[in-house]
Amino acid sequence: MAKAKRAYVCNDCGADYPRWQGQCSACAAWNTITEVRLAASPQVARNEKYAGYAGTTEAKVQTLESIDLQEVPRFTSGFKELDRVLGGGIVPGAAILIGGNPGAGKSTLLLQTMCWLASQMPTLYVTGEESLQQVAMRADRLGLPKDKLKMLSETNVEAICQIARQENPRIMVIDSIQVMHVSDVQSAPGSVAQVRESAAALTRYAKQHNVAIFMVGHVTKDGSLAGPKVLEHCIDCSVLLDGSSDSRFRTLRSHKNRFGAVNELGVFAMTGQGLREVNNPSAIFLSRGEEVTSGSSVMVIWEGTRPLLVELQALVDYSQLANPRRVTVGLDHNRLAILLAVLHKHGGLQMSDQDVFVNVVGGVKVGETSADLALLLALISSFRDRPLPRDLVVFGEVGLAGEIRPVPSGQERLMEAAKHGFTRAVVPSANVPKAEMKGMKVYGVNKLSEALQVLDEFD
Repeated sequence: MAKAKRAYVCNDCGADYPRWQGQCSACAAWNTITEVRLAASPQVARNEKYAGYAGTTEAKVQTLESIDLQEVPRFTSGFKELDRVLGGGIVPGAAILIGGNPGAGKSTLLLQTMCWLASQMPTLYVTGEESLQQVAMRADRLGLPKDKLKMLSETNVEAICQIARQENPRIMVIDSIQVMHVSDVQSAPGSVAQVRESAAALTRYAKQHNVAIFMVGHVTKDGSLAGPKVLEHCIDCSVLLDGSSDSRFRTLRSHKNRFGAVNELGVFAMTGQGLREVNNPSAIFLSRGEEVTSGSSVMVIWEGTRPLLVELQALVDYSQLANPRRVTVGLDHNRLAILLAVLHKHGGLQMSDQDVFVNVVGGVKVGETSADLALLLALISSFRDRPLPRDLVVFGEVGLAGEIRPVPSGQERLMEAAKHGFTRAVVPSANVPKAEMKGMKVYGVNKLSEALQVLDEFD
């Protein structure tokens, strides 16, 4: 009889070690390494189990020219925003991992999607955390059709795959991957070994039988997907549903996608009838009051394949503390410190004795550098207590030498701003369109000093 194997795996990053140690060398976390015992699998099942994520097709050497490049047919999920995040629709045979905080709406979104798809194709919803009665109560509360969707309450992956072979669905939902377990692995469900082996087995089944599988995943306290990193490597698409408890809007963002753009953004609104997609998110994030206030600027960020207009607010006030506070919500804190130094060095404005608070309206998280110029103008507006024009839109990257660098897709950003009624724009000179835009005056700037001169003209 084969001897059981032992492994010591970090619960945070999934790194393997030959023996136990207090700190993980990969992620520097303490007391996260646990012992995992792996029972040896029978030789008969070994070939099928370790066939690979791509399936069991016969391996042969081919040239790139001989490979068939025919477009893989996609099918819609019923939500345009979800299709956008997935790259244009659901790909047959794809393994998709969707994560999010508790109560964000992961199960609600997938239940709405599956109830809509059940009328068109065979579907199977596997629930491991909730009972079948609880899922039926939610579907009844949301007013969803319940006559076509097939349900299964099971946590054993082998049993799920066996039932799926009998039902032959085209799309499956596994809710959630953290409660699934494989019989060969001698550890509790939710452990690193169980999550890794369960996801690998489900991914192999998706590739071998050309079935699209949605796996619901939990998140850690810092908002990242829980489980080993190999979980994100073996799947095809990883999306995260985010939204605060005090907001009815949810954002769906792709972090990995083998069939589409990365960092694509979809916006949903949580209502009494479930999640409803928001087709024009810029109109929501620009819901400003009638009164013109200082410290507010509108920027155009690029999310995946589309521009998005977002309002940025800054508050600069005299500080009573020896070390003034620097607080950012939705922006990088280190980026704010750099821009304040650039503003002092090349703009002549010193804010070392001022408290600075920055907020991106609507809960959007901005990671690209095109928001630099908009942030600086909002800081100057609040510091001088001079409001910016309501019809002004700003974007551009600011370098350490005070230069204004161009950003990608400048023409599309300006067109999105003009569509929402903006008539003036301050952008990098390299992003100024060659042809004059009807109804919009574009100011091109090369340095921070030129942007300050444009602000003086507005006054």
